[in-house]
Amino acid sequence: MIGRTFAESTPSFPAPVRAREGAPNVVYVLYDDLGWSDLGCFGSEISTPTADRLAAEGLRYTNFHVTPLCSPTRACLLTGRNHHATGMGLLPNFAMGYPGYRGELHHSTATIGEMAQSQSYTTLGVGKWHLTPMNQFTGAGPFAQWPLQRGFDRYYGTPDGMTNQWRPDLIEDNHWTEQPDDPDYHFTADIVDKAIGYVHDHRNGDATKPFFLYVAFCAPHFPHHVPKEYVDKYVPVFEKGWDATRSDRLERQKELGLVGADTELPPRNPGVRAWSDYAPEDQAAMVRLQAAYAGMVEHTDEHLGRLVAALEEMGELDSTLFVLMSDNGASQEGGEVGSMNAVKFFTGYDAPEQELAAVREHLDEIGEEQWVNTYSIGWSMAGNTPLKLWKQDTHGGGVRSPLIVRWPTEIADPGGIRTQFHHAIDLTPTALEVTGLVAPASVKGVEQRPLDGESLRYTFAAPGAPTRRTVQYFEMNGQRALWQDGWKAVAHHEPMLSPVLVLTGQAEAVTDFDADRWELYHLDTDWNELHDLAAEEPERLAAMVELWWKEAERNDALPLGAIIGGMNGPIITGRYDR
Repeated sequence: MIGRTFAESTPSFPAPVRAREGAPNVVYVLYDDLGWSDLGCFGSEISTPTADRLAAEGLRYTNFHVTPLCSPTRACLLTGRNHHATGMGLLPNFAMGYPGYRGELHHSTATIGEMAQSQSYTTLGVGKWHLTPMNQFTGAGPFAQWPLQRGFDRYYGTPDGMTNQWRPDLIEDNHWTEQPDDPDYHFTADIVDKAIGYVHDHRNGDATKPFFLYVAFCAPHFPHHVPKEYVDKYVPVFEKGWDATRSDRLERQKELGLVGADTELPPRNPGVRAWSDYAPEDQAAMVRLQAAYAGMVEHTDEHLGRLVAALEEMGELDSTLFVLMSDNGASQEGGEVGSMNAVKFFTGYDAPEQELAAVREHLDEIGEEQWVNTYSIGWSMAGNTPLKLWKQDTHGGGVRSPLIVRWPTEIADPGGIRTQFHHAIDLTPTALEVTGLVAPASVKGVEQRPLDGESLRYTFAAPGAPTRRTVQYFEMNGQRALWQDGWKAVAHHEPMLSPVLVLTGQAEAVTDFDADRWELYHLDTDWNELHDLAAEEPERLAAMVELWWKEAERNDALPLGAIIGGMNGPIITGRYDR
């Protein structure tokens, strides 16, 4: 009541918005280019005790899917919508001028950070962002797509898709910053230090307020930078080569119950030769490149362990929904034999013998800051065991991710395995359901697109519950797939012209998507896409292809184009109107 004076008035203090009492924290941990089998608990010989512990205390999902590329998966994970629907059909580095290819997130698809901020969560982020065009990261902005404007109270990390792990490009909040002056500096350790510090600061400010923490490692994306002792450790482990590694991992996966006892390995991926085809000195060079990758996986797990230990020490771990996943399958971007300079992926690698000569010359320097070292496609194939193809493809090797979820409050069988079909778009709906947060109809005055995902919480206490998802489309750079009720139609797209001719102006980039051959797999009985049923089930395939076009149109995936060359070489261009 307002009178003429304080004595004649009655004050009122509106109650602040608070999260529901007992609302849990949420932690998303995202690895970059981690293969389906690269964690110990998914069959690897790489030491990952932290991930293994989270799996033993939580659940492993063997039928979890992502997009075949980093930024689109990040958009799916953070918004709960399909990647084209958010504007992130490709990378922010390739804005194409179409709704599904803006290279930045539409404001109609708010992130979980934006949703949580309005409902009294503290929102914290560290690591790789890669959801904003780099030309917006200036001292003058525009800032509308920086992390703080997309839902984070604090953010520290690198804005682009890759960085030197020893000397990263860094932003904090709304400005560029310098790395700490530490002779033993490494980016992975730094972002974990920051994550722990942010949570401590948050707890010191409000001990009862829940938080959302997003930890997006750049590891194990190339360059595979890691201290030398981690590289040395894995040289003898991988001297057996990628063929034996793949076989050994499949046997461990069978023992762990991750795959059926009758699961077979697919033929080697295109371009991968038998390990025995190479001379011993060339094998030794490729082994050391793989050892750097494996060492980086262990090194990352070690620092993740520090975060888990800090949360446990603070009494927060068991009141936290903890999610660990990869943004896509292991990378094909190293070429046949790997390289000391993976930047060549964008311009074309030298002949294998030249690349190997450079590796042999600098063998003991692998992992050091002056190199952008990466492994060969044979090791990538082994990383995705027992799946076909790799990052950038919509076959299993590109779109299957290891997923670990720890939520002790509801999980009925810690250490269990879940086989229901799910996708990255389902994780934010899961977090909303577990926390009691809601997806607002409007955020910052912008009407919101409904969530595309569906919570996987129903699987926590019901191992045998039927899959609630019925359909999911995939598209990336012309690669296409549709999952429907346990069946998968998939088309691998190859550009028709050499990218070298396109880049030199000798030919126009033409991509005939109608010429692509669609394959058909019954994933419920053919988990890793070995038996193509397209000829036996033409009506089913035709119906699924037609549904793909409808889903693509509904999610702004059209027009189709082929922008990134993949194993065909450097960047090419193309457009298709249907």
